[in-house]
Amino acid sequence: MILSNFLKLVIDFKIVFLKLHSFIKFQITEGKMTPVSSKLYAGPLFFYDVSLLMVLIDTNPFFWNSAQSTLPFSKFLTHVLAFLNSILLLNQMNQVVVIAAGYNSCGYIFDSSDPQSQNQRAEDLLDKLEEFVDNDQELCREQSVDGPGFSLLSGSLSMALCYIQRVFRTVPLHPQPRILCLHGSPDGPGQYVAIMNSIFSAQRSMVPIDACVIGAQHSAFLQQASYITGGVYLKPQILDGLFQYLSTVFATDLHSRCFLQLPKPTGVDFRASCFCHKNTIDMGYICSVCLSIFCKHQKKCSTCGSVFGQAQTQDSSTTPDRKRKTLVDG
Repeated sequence: MILSNFLKLVIDFKIVFLKLHSFIKFQITEGKMTPVSSKLYAGPLFFYDVSLLMVLIDTNPFFWNSAQSTLPFSKFLTHVLAFLNSILLLNQMNQVVVIAAGYNSCGYIFDSSDPQSQNQRAEDLLDKLEEFVDNDQELCREQSVDGPGFSLLSGSLSMALCYIQRVFRTVPLHPQPRILCLHGSPDGPGQYVAIMNSIFSAQRSMVPIDACVIGAQHSAFLQQASYITGGVYLKPQILDGLFQYLSTVFATDLHSRCFLQLPKPTGVDFRASCFCHKNTIDMGYICSVCLSIFCKHQKKCSTCGSVFGQAQTQDSSTTPDRKRKTLVDG
């Protein structure tokens, strides 16, 4: 009697499960599920902790040559590879994509969702990264750079957002995407417009941008990116414990962050860069048509072609004549 009731209960459970599975499949095929254009995470409850982590690695050779005493590039890669393996071990459905941001170029280095990379080892990742760095250094030989130079942060952010948008459009049940920038080079003022466009695109897509700055100075661009998109900004004090910082702060998925006390930025540098000389300024002039920023007064906007001050001169020249006419008529 007990065995028959148990078997009946199991059969009823299977029937309910099959109905629920067919209902979810019908919702997906009929397009009644939450649209992809909303960029909200949609799917069953057991998908809430699945992450799509886009890791942007700064491979600027000029920066790493100047940072050999504090953190060699080989040791930095040791921490990063251990962190990537921990992300893949947290959940077998997690995805990791690595993008290298060099001085002259950007490129995809690793993609865990690629069928050809399922059995890929860390040595293969290092080989691809070494090949990318060699090609980037070949392009740098004809250029003379003073100091650590700048890396193509804007290009790597654009590539990460393009990959995320492709996932949004091809997979109905996608993981929660987020971007992690492992950055060390100084901010390039010439990339201000492109970086801000990427930041606002990530904000609209609800993609948080996390930043781990390993350079000597803070990054104003990444501070603004983390603040606007709701990400985490961190500048480790001890670079020898970089893996501990990455695993305790940036390994958590978006759902788990609601229950953790993550580091908050003490101050955000909201200064902008001018469009004329690419310098960071505190005060400047803004075009009322296209919102371009200039450090000095310009007669004409170099972006949209609007002429500054023309309307004021016309008003000032016509106003006294009108007053004189009214006085004469009176």
